[in-house]
Amino acid sequence: MKILLYCICFSSIQITLAQSSDSIVPKRIYNTNSIPDNQVIKLDAFLDEKIWDSVDWGTGFRVRQPNNGDKATRDTKFKIVYDQNFIYVGYECYDNEPDKIEKRLSRRDNFPGDWVEINFDSYRDNATGFSFTISASGVKGDEFITGNGSNWDESWNPIWYAATRITENGWNAEIKIPLSQLRYSQAREQEWGFNIQRRDFRVDEFSSFQFIPQNASGYISNFAILRGLKNLKPKRQVETQPYIVTGKSSGKNSKFKLTGGLDGKIGLTSNITLDYTLNPDFGQVDADPSVLNIDGFEVFFQERRPFFIENNNLFSFDGTNAEAGGPYNNDNLFYSRRIGSNPRGSHHIPGHAHNIKRPEFTNILGAAKVSGKTKEGWSLGILEGMTAQEFATYNIGEKEHKGTVEPLTNYFVGRLSKDLQGGASQVGGTFTQVTRFLEDTGLEDQYHKTTSSGGLNVFHSWQDRKWQFVGKLIASNVAGTALKIKETQEDFRHYFQRPDADHLNVVDDKTNLAGHGGDLALANYGGKDNISYQFGLTWRSPGLELNDIGFLNSADIINHYLWAGYRFPKPFGIFRSARVNYNHYLGYSFGGVNNLQAVNTNIHGGFTNFWEAGTGMTVTFKEISNKALFGGPSLRNSSGFNNWGYIGTDSRKKLRTNLFWSKFTPFTWDKGSSNRYSYELSFSLQASDAFSISAGPEYSYNFNALQNVSFNTFNNQDRYITGSVIQRTVSLSVRLSYNFTPNLTLEYWGQPFISKGEYSDFKYINHPLARNFDDRFAAYSTSQITFSNNDLYHVDENLDDQIDYQFENPDFNFMQFRSNAVLRWEYIPGSELFLVWSQGATNNGDPSKKLLHSFREDLFSKKITNNFLIKLTYRLIN
Repeated sequence: MKILLYCICFSSIQITLAQSSDSIVPKRIYNTNSIPDNQVIKLDAFLDEKIWDSVDWGTGFRVRQPNNGDKATRDTKFKIVYDQNFIYVGYECYDNEPDKIEKRLSRRDNFPGDWVEINFDSYRDNATGFSFTISASGVKGDEFITGNGSNWDESWNPIWYAATRITENGWNAEIKIPLSQLRYSQAREQEWGFNIQRRDFRVDEFSSFQFIPQNASGYISNFAILRGLKNLKPKRQVETQPYIVTGKSSGKNSKFKLTGGLDGKIGLTSNITLDYTLNPDFGQVDADPSVLNIDGFEVFFQERRPFFIENNNLFSFDGTNAEAGGPYNNDNLFYSRRIGSNPRGSHHIPGHAHNIKRPEFTNILGAAKVSGKTKEGWSLGILEGMTAQEFATYNIGEKEHKGTVEPLTNYFVGRLSKDLQGGASQVGGTFTQVTRFLEDTGLEDQYHKTTSSGGLNVFHSWQDRKWQFVGKLIASNVAGTALKIKETQEDFRHYFQRPDADHLNVVDDKTNLAGHGGDLALANYGGKDNISYQFGLTWRSPGLELNDIGFLNSADIINHYLWAGYRFPKPFGIFRSARVNYNHYLGYSFGGVNNLQAVNTNIHGGFTNFWEAGTGMTVTFKEISNKALFGGPSLRNSSGFNNWGYIGTDSRKKLRTNLFWSKFTPFTWDKGSSNRYSYELSFSLQASDAFSISAGPEYSYNFNALQNVSFNTFNNQDRYITGSVIQRTVSLSVRLSYNFTPNLTLEYWGQPFISKGEYSDFKYINHPLARNFDDRFAAYSTSQITFSNNDLYHVDENLDDQIDYQFENPDFNFMQFRSNAVLRWEYIPGSELFLVWSQGATNNGDPSKKLLHSFREDLFSKKITNNFLIKLTYRLIN
């Protein structure tokens, strides 16, 4: 507790940037009108029906970026009308050189070229919204907005209609949105929040009807007001989307498979929706990029499955949501990729067995979620899914055997929150539960039987949302056999067995493990001098465990952070835009040990030639890792300077190039301890409006003189063995995209990847916290260590010609190739046909080979796996 108080006090001393608040930008008002029953709007982008004359043009757009608050370079006008089933929006986007309007094509939600969008806060809660974007080329984009503009969910795909055309004065658009795709109250006369934004591609300018300054403390809460909506009857959404999938994998025994399933939505009320899926197809159109991480931390991958992506922000509960939160911003009570993941259990298979098969993923029997928001400000989210019991199969002789590798499991997530003071404050809570049916599976010691976690959050803002306080408390409890709970105490995220952690000890007979965590943050966003800042505290107790259904990177941490930033509101000199930031961090364990001291500063700028660049430096004065020795004592990591930077050419051009680089340089007392650098170069070519190519080669070099290798004992003394590793990684991502029409696209993505590590200069740790690098270890002499033909290192530490202990050669050469080719056709709104061809190959090569030689000779030395898939969906709506 003293550490918590110290950090909070330290932060308050550091804050010297408080500014007086600026004046509020007045909210604009637009009055709409209803369409008589006998009038019809033809969606052709002409806007020539008489009903359009019953409302005024909305004009007077002001620039948000780059010239904050200036009049837009080119005018934009709009009109809004409605009937009992649709809301219609007409746009006139003026351009005195219509032949130069950028009409690039892309797949949905890519927002290419010139575009215009409308955002509705139909709930009128100042926090959530629905966004509809149409480009000059007719490409649609749609997003569900939450968090007062902080989260934009592209996975939301409502049914709506649009038409565009180039005119002698610029370009026009007309859109028609079914009211069944929106959520609103039952009031006889309503006011919605709304805003319209235009991207003028040629001058790289974003302007909007309601001007919202770049440093505004919120987005949706600053929307304009839409009046004139009368006698709207909320629509109860009912949708059904059956689908069939057929496919074939390469291989002698592979056969075509035909499966089907059903997705659907039912409006339980006008604002609460039930989503369900039966025998769901969660095939991924985009594969995860290859990665090889040797430090032990789990890699966080984004969700790609449609059922879990849509409305995911209603179920998410971030453990930390900080501008400078460090590596803890991915921590979450709900990480949907746990559901249906690869089976983690093992079953003993005799050595003489053959024809061994393990399932690649866990089958999801069904899932459902209820979500929505009431007019009183209550938000509700409930998700439940059931995954099947999975088996590994093998043959002994002619007889087939099987053993369970994943139990039947039920997953539950529930969230309830309440907006207060018109959305300026919020309180909420989340609860998760995992229940596994382990009886008679042989997996009782391999899985937690039940896991529970919960969180409470408080958000409060004042002075027109410029001041904001966020408080989050989380807790967890996992239960299982004593052997499983002991394993949990000793796993990578906890390491209760660390010999130097006096506040921790492993209890062998525990059958449950509990923990807590949270985040407290105070921030000021906006002000007339464009200064913002945030400071706060994140903690995770040693017993916190979320990874059965959530994501937790590391327990036993207390992290204090501070971020302050200045944004230049208007262009000056060679800059179109610029900002500068400062961050600092202080980290502790729950035993009171100071593990981290670091500061960072970074600057970013956009230039008058439309290039952009940025650079930054993190200075780490002290970093002690509780993970580096994989259960051993804490080890002092290298302290020093980490520099990085990037530069990008004009994004408006057909050819665009970006370069990113980083380099770590240790301080003098850590010289020789580590060296890291990486380069990422990307190219994108818009060969035509319909065809684009992008490629991104990456190279990284990582030298660590104290990389963990093995653990042994000698004369009753622990030996934490490390080595100097040089890891080189090369990858190349290539993406090709051809758009026949806005609704028919062909895309290809491929990535070859290779990562090779060579170890040398083995040593054991004897003084892990010594300030000087050379004092932390004792190096083996050439007489003490020898390499044998069976890929083992033998150690004769006392030089008595007897092997005292041994460890495996840790060198590696990992190669992988992944690719996807997808033809997508939205043949009617909401209904799609997919043709998918994916390829994959994984190989472990000879570590002694040079990187590029191995890349060329060994990457495809094993047979490539090919998968072919056809998926057809048909979406029915009421």
